Amino acid sequence: MGALPKRKVSRHRRGNRRQHLALTAPTMVNCPRCGKPMRAHYVCKVCGTYKGRQVLELPSTTSS
Repeated sequence: MGALPKRKVSRHRRGNRRQHLALTAPTMVNCPRCGKPMRAHYVCKVCGTYKGRQVLELPSTTSS
């Protein structure tokens, strides 16, 4: 037979144990090229640059 709890774990104690499980929002910075918000250490989804280099060829958003 497995281990059984001798007492009920209170909400406070249970919450203290789970403190590190909380989600955090991703760190957002402004793109140095286009100025739009982007995730830190990720390729900018608007202009396709990373660390000053063009790494993605994105389709032009202006079409006539």
